[in-house]
Amino acid sequence: MLHIDRPSDHNGTLSASLWFLLLKRLSFNLWTPITLAIATLIAIPILFVLSSIFTDSGEVWSHLVETVLGRYITNSLWLMVGVAVGVSTLGIATAWLVTMCRFPGKKFWEVALLLPLATPAYLLAYIYTDLLDYYGWVQRTLRGIFGWQSAQDYWFPDVRSLGGAIAMLILVLYPYVYLLARVSFLEQSATTLEASRSLGCSPWKSFWAIALPLARPAITAGLALALMETLNDFGTVQFFGVETFTTGIYRTWFGLGEPQAAAQLAAILMLFIAGLLLLEKWSRQQAKYYQTSNNYAKPNLYKLNLWSSVLSIFTCAIPIFFGFVLPVGVLLNMAFNRPQAKFRVEFWEFAQHSFLLASLTATLAVAIALILAYGQRLNQTLLMRFGIRVAALGYAIPGSVIAVGILIPIGKLDNAIANFMKAQFGLSTGLLLSGTIFALVFAYLVRFLAVSFGAVETSLGKIKPTLDDASRSLGNSPIKTLIQVHTPLMWSGLLTAAMLVFVDVMKELPATLVIRPFNFDTLAVKVYQYASDERLVEASVPALAILIVGLIPVIFLSWQIAHARDE
Repeated sequence: MLHIDRPSDHNGTLSASLWFLLLKRLSFNLWTPITLAIATLIAIPILFVLSSIFTDSGEVWSHLVETVLGRYITNSLWLMVGVAVGVSTLGIATAWLVTMCRFPGKKFWEVALLLPLATPAYLLAYIYTDLLDYYGWVQRTLRGIFGWQSAQDYWFPDVRSLGGAIAMLILVLYPYVYLLARVSFLEQSATTLEASRSLGCSPWKSFWAIALPLARPAITAGLALALMETLNDFGTVQFFGVETFTTGIYRTWFGLGEPQAAAQLAAILMLFIAGLLLLEKWSRQQAKYYQTSNNYAKPNLYKLNLWSSVLSIFTCAIPIFFGFVLPVGVLLNMAFNRPQAKFRVEFWEFAQHSFLLASLTATLAVAIALILAYGQRLNQTLLMRFGIRVAALGYAIPGSVIAVGILIPIGKLDNAIANFMKAQFGLSTGLLLSGTIFALVFAYLVRFLAVSFGAVETSLGKIKPTLDDASRSLGNSPIKTLIQVHTPLMWSGLLTAAMLVFVDVMKELPATLVIRPFNFDTLAVKVYQYASDERLVEASVPALAILIVGLIPVIFLSWQIAHARDE
């Protein structure tokens, strides 16, 4: 055993420094392999899906290429284009209005515009189908007013279509662009915008020539997040009958019984995601816009006239009404005025399942994120940074892809264990990992670890390195320093990370639908099942529960925006 004698005090400052450097080197040797091991474990599903490109799936893949692959690609691209145009237009317009213009209710609108973020897109799909379908309230009312007898007497847009899916996703995803664009507009130099006014630029010209170019990196980042969520969506496109990669993966696995072909579809979907990530990175590199002043005080707001104010209020109210107020009103009406909607015993069982999964995942995600962030703080080598980036890649990967990347290797591992135990000991172990809470929580960690890591890394980065040096110079180990010094200082960041992961797990549908244990349904799964069976009234109570939980980060973000200028 290697024994290291601590240098005696008479060696002075030099000996203390050598002892400190030795402890620091030992801590590097401890945290680096831990961080890389976690990154490797998190990356296994992603690497497995990518490796499936080089495997042979037989005639099934040829059949998919000849029949449905073209529709998957076309529908996914059109879905992305439609959502990109919608969220960019709506997000940028509303962000500019509430940041740079003065009109009635401005303070209210800047907070309320975040509310649709709490509503999952699949909930909107179910609600608006119930309202706008042939037997829905809207068409029944129109037939009663105009005396129409059948669908042949009039034309009405089909909500169960690609256009309907685009509309639902725009309503819930525009806050990504709105939030980041608003933050960018707030941070822009007041001197720059005032200079444009002094040169005779109109509000529109100042926006187009100055503010929009400066905000382009933030807008692109928000757009990339919205499009990743678009490719991850399953409930909306499946309910509307739009064939995309997510529905194709599910159908190929469970309909055709071909997991290998499903993995290859997932690999192609990952190419779309890689394209979005490269586009976002390229945009940030190309957008070399610099502020020439540190004056970030608010400029004089543009005072709108009566008609411009009315138009601004109308622009802000539309997404809030259709993305939050109307859906909540419909669900509340169903929950309290329909006898089928009851707080049944099953509801509490589903709520317990969701709460258990969300709590467990949030706790593990924060603990792992803390390890990764602290390991990066101790050792900022290229290998360490690469491992962190790999571990944080999962948020960009759709849940259906992660489900494929987890179930197939876990299934092979289960079969290998079962064969070994049968051959060596004559025991039948069955499937130990497949279809268990372990597999589902692991999928959540792969998907949402980046969310917790971002919050934890930000909080840890605010702590001065001198505190680490002071603690270590007193003989505290890295773990003791982390627990006794850093954790109390970053407690709010840890709670934020746990809250965000908790809410994301509560709303997650694709991975849960595929991996969940038998007879272990969550609120999101039951809402999907009820709505698929045209039982939206019975889905209203669990849908409201999901929506209420989704309001937690919205309230938190609203509070941050409200206090952004108070610091």
